[in-house]
Amino acid sequence: MTSWTRREFSGGLAGAAALPVLRPRAARGQAKAQVVVIGGGVGGATVAKYLAASTPAVEVTLVESGRLYATCFFSNLYIAGLRSFQSLTYGYGAFAGRYGIRVVHDSATAVESDSKTVKLESGAVLSYDRLVVAPGIAFRDGAIAGYDEAAMQVMPHAWKAGPQSKLLHRQLQTMEDGGLFVLVVPPDPFRCPPAPYERASLVAAYFQRHKPRAKILILDAKDTFPGQNLFEDAWARNYPGMIEWLPAQFTGGVKEVDGKARLIKTAGGGAFTAAVANVIPAQMAGQIAQRSGLTDRSGWCPVDPITFESTLQPGIHLVGDTIIAGDMPKSAFSANSQAKACAFAIGASLTGFPPPAPHLFNTCYTFLAPDEAWSNAISFKPVGATIRTAHVFVSKVEDSAETRHQSAREAEGWYIAFTEDVFG
Repeated sequence: MTSWTRREFSGGLAGAAALPVLRPRAARGQAKAQVVVIGGGVGGATVAKYLAASTPAVEVTLVESGRLYATCFFSNLYIAGLRSFQSLTYGYGAFAGRYGIRVVHDSATAVESDSKTVKLESGAVLSYDRLVVAPGIAFRDGAIAGYDEAAMQVMPHAWKAGPQSKLLHRQLQTMEDGGLFVLVVPPDPFRCPPAPYERASLVAAYFQRHKPRAKILILDAKDTFPGQNLFEDAWARNYPGMIEWLPAQFTGGVKEVDGKARLIKTAGGGAFTAAVANVIPAQMAGQIAQRSGLTDRSGWCPVDPITFESTLQPGIHLVGDTIIAGDMPKSAFSANSQAKACAFAIGASLTGFPPPAPHLFNTCYTFLAPDEAWSNAISFKPVGATIRTAHVFVSKVEDSAETRHQSAREAEGWYIAFTEDVFG
């Protein structure tokens, strides 16, 4: 593994960006290979768009129940009152208009790999030559006793952007000053590892402005977390005495909740009553992946690291949070990177060429305060049957205040460019 400077990594990313240029597809012909993509999040949307734009011999159908998609990344800014929910929301208009993708607003209920068909909730059946499954995450039932659908309406997880994000946003707005906000962090692996601590940071900034006597308690299922030195430095500088983090070695982790009482109990015997509780449960692959025999004992989906084809079900590819991706974190940018590699591999396969070597990256900005952020940029490469880290840039605690402010300013441009790449 090699460490890079910010300047060196910027050059590396620029070189990686020299991938096939996306242009709208030519008019549809006959007898095209049929590719069905299940899931219109970042991973699924990127596969559909890049495959349709780069391989005219393919007919792409995107199956997504929602007509609008809200990004989980940057949703912490909305929860903390720093961004509108509308600014996180995107539609699929460009997919049919620019790229000739058939968008079906429905839910996939079953995959029949023998007949190469996908059954939809409406009763419709889609045939495919290749299938891409990108369902994101599901929550593990019973991981926390008492945390059921009813409890989620009192103690929202807000880990899928939408109604739960809006509920947590409202709860924080109406919380009395001096109240306790409890944030429960799940065990690894889970979607966007730094995000719970970013959420705590931005909620603390909101409390400083509007509820200065409020406190934040983080109950973690782990003993360490990504960017810990950067977060703890920022908490000490920006929110002294407001945020307390309790690792699993002190509490044993959260074992039970009582939604009606907003009571959270730990394995070590601790009990905490919250004014607002944000409970993020343990996670696994999305339900359609589980029902389709695409998960192993871990609850996640093993894939070939070059083509992202399932190692359990030939002809089916998976990308995004649902897969086992070695060193790659479960993040939106990782999903986007995997999806491009998957699209090019499928296109090559259907046109008789070997899959190209994948260019795999993750880069993201994580907020420490409304005007402070840290960033990382990491490249990966397939090694044997998995994916390993190749080059790394990560912000440092000793970075200047201006560097942290600059990262926060750059984050907005990153968000605009990224969402345009996926949905534009």
